[in-house]
Amino acid sequence: MQTYAFVFPGQGSQSVGMGRALAERSPAAAAVFAEADSVLGQPISRLAWEGPADELDRTENAQPALLATSIAYLAAVRERWSDLGAEVPPAAFAAGHSMGQYSALVAAEVISLADGLRLVRERGRQMQASGSGRDGAMAAIIGLDEARLPELVAAAGAHGTFGVANRNAPGQVVVSGERAAIDAAAEIAKDLGARKAIVLPVSVAAHSPLMAEAAAAMRDVLATVSFSDPTTSLLANADARPITDAEAGRSELVEHLTAGVDWVAAVERMAAAGVTTFIEVGPGRVLTGLIKRIAPDAEAIALDDPAAADRLFVPFFASPTPA
Repeated sequence: MQTYAFVFPGQGSQSVGMGRALAERSPAAAAVFAEADSVLGQPISRLAWEGPADELDRTENAQPALLATSIAYLAAVRERWSDLGAEVPPAAFAAGHSMGQYSALVAAEVISLADGLRLVRERGRQMQASGSGRDGAMAAIIGLDEARLPELVAAAGAHGTFGVANRNAPGQVVVSGERAAIDAAAEIAKDLGARKAIVLPVSVAAHSPLMAEAAAAMRDVLATVSFSDPTTSLLANADARPITDAEAGRSELVEHLTAGVDWVAAVERMAAAGVTTFIEVGPGRVLTGLIKRIAPDAEAIALDDPAAADRLFVPFFASPTPA
């Protein structure tokens, strides 16, 4: 029997059409989308399935649409395992990348799907508004030796608020902060040996101090929501420390707005704990690609991959329940 973890993608994995075919063949997935539409008071499923893309990509729409789609995938795979009579053990971990933490907390029963949907919609609104008057930006830095990162942070930080937002894989980080610092970082990184430095087409400096206002607003909102202790092991975005109780889960959703996401540390911790298979639950295959670089000996399966059905439903788990 494999030891597996569910991993949940963050904003950027959304695309028009996501989850539509899934909902057509899985009653459990269709029920998730129906609940999302009811909770949000808008047809978020239609936006996910039909677009337009520019409306779906708006932060306050992308986040609830992505959460609904990820949980629809989770419901569908669990439904399929049940239909097959497969005796599947619980996941060893549920880990989310950035906004994917909300999906992980729903999967681990820390928050309800309904609360998660309302929270990520508000999170998107607050992120868009946070740091107003300070032009935020982000950039992907590819191929920079990690030993040179402190030099990059020091040099670019002289131009404004700046920090590492995501440590995604060996040789791949995303930096975030004020635009002047990001523009400077793109040039400094190349001088330090980076292969590429790409300023991203975003106006929100996620996982940086520019999100302080959003973090403060979300702290107040989260205080009104019921949290439970996790039923599945969770890891903090910033440093992969265990999230063991309800209050730690609540704090995580505040802290990760201004702190970075160390995805490398999270995957390494799960692998060290014995996880041999990572299942990406949601649209796209971004995390699957990153995991293959971080833990090349592990198996990474994206539910969005048409081949996932054969790998998960036939050879992956043994012993259907006797009739």
